[in-house]
Amino acid sequence: MPIDPQAYRPETTILELGNGFYDPVTAADFPQTVLRFRNDRAADEVGLATLSDEEWTTHFGRFMPLPGTLSQPLALRYHGHQFRQYNPELGDGRGFTFAQLRDRNGRLMDLGSKGSGQTPWSRFGDGRLTLKGGVREVLASELLEALGVPTSRSFSLIETGEALERGDEPSPTRSAVLVRLSHGHIRIGTFQRLAYTRDEDGLRALTAYVLRHLYGEDGYDPVRLLDLVVQRTARLAARYMAAGFVHGVLNSDNINVTGESFDYGPWRFAPTWDPAIVAAYFDHGGLYAFGRQPEAIHWNAMQLAVALRQISDAEPLIAVLDRFPEHYQREVTAAILWRLGRSPRDHEHDRALVQAVERALRGTGVEIARFFFDVFATDLPASYGAEWDEVRAALSGYEPRQSRDHAFWSGEPCAMLIDEVEAIWSAIDRDDDWSPFHAKVRAIRQMGQALAS
Repeated sequence: MPIDPQAYRPETTILELGNGFYDPVTAADFPQTVLRFRNDRAADEVGLATLSDEEWTTHFGRFMPLPGTLSQPLALRYHGHQFRQYNPELGDGRGFTFAQLRDRNGRLMDLGSKGSGQTPWSRFGDGRLTLKGGVREVLASELLEALGVPTSRSFSLIETGEALERGDEPSPTRSAVLVRLSHGHIRIGTFQRLAYTRDEDGLRALTAYVLRHLYGEDGYDPVRLLDLVVQRTARLAARYMAAGFVHGVLNSDNINVTGESFDYGPWRFAPTWDPAIVAAYFDHGGLYAFGRQPEAIHWNAMQLAVALRQISDAEPLIAVLDRFPEHYQREVTAAILWRLGRSPRDHEHDRALVQAVERALRGTGVEIARFFFDVFATDLPASYGAEWDEVRAALSGYEPRQSRDHAFWSGEPCAMLIDEVEAIWSAIDRDDDWSPFHAKVRAIRQMGQALAS
């Protein structure tokens, strides 16, 4: 197997937690494995970019174990609040943790699947993923990464040759298995399950595991863990807003304790700064609407505090939770300044600029992607009328963080609204034409390079 011996660093740390945290499972035996997307940029970070396509599909379509890491896939156990209703029957129902590796920076990373077959937690589901769902997840994770959102990365997408029946889209439809590269798969719901079963020893073990392996801190301190999670999830909420992203299903089983976004089902990017935009057709009350995402993520952090209450005094946990708004305001200011291409000045001026931007976007209906493209590291164009004068004045005291020399700025904004997503899928579905999909990934990565250069 041609792995990079300098970069390939297998791990099995999840096994430290013991059998009560997961169930060994076997991947589905798919009729075919047709490689549709491989993320060599991510693979290089964990020493796997040198795999041949045949080896790639063997490991990420047939799930032959990678050397030195897990010998069998593990379906993780967890509970969670789903639209504020507690559900004790959750767990990895169509996915598993397949391998653990260290990246080039020494971070512990998981390779986890989606659509890999049934597990003890599948309930009445078939454990499969539609090809359209896989395509959408690749597009979402690529654009979020380019826009500076901490996110899982779509590592592999393989078409599997099954015809799936789905009630919410035309059926039968094509099937796929996705592999994600993530900084851990421990969720707030993982802690909730242990609290529900009053497993205090398990809560202590999981707290120590997360602090040590996901945050690099020795010792056992539930308050410190909550503090770290509050900071990271506040950052996630802020980055969602700056990206104009609506996750759609911010349940507590979908919030990773590292503050890394994952699991892209009914997502969408908001065309304009409309706080009421929802991504999920079943979110009738707008619980996870664009403008309510910080509130939703804060609420989920509270559920972690409730779980940790079994092994900690309440007062210090409450004090940590109360700092979420402060962390969020700092992070959303930094995130919007970054997308504007401006270096920070001071708290007063930075907050004034960000508030002016939010008011103008909300009041004018200008497209989010267009605005940030037009104003990045340059003056606000004259075509922006008097309603933008407050933003124009606030920008005048800022120095650009970088230039617009990258070729990306000679073209048009790189957005991804729902109509484009549907057009990309239509080309695949109708003509098996993957060229619009691959062209979009290239354009997204070009934008990411321009923003980061």
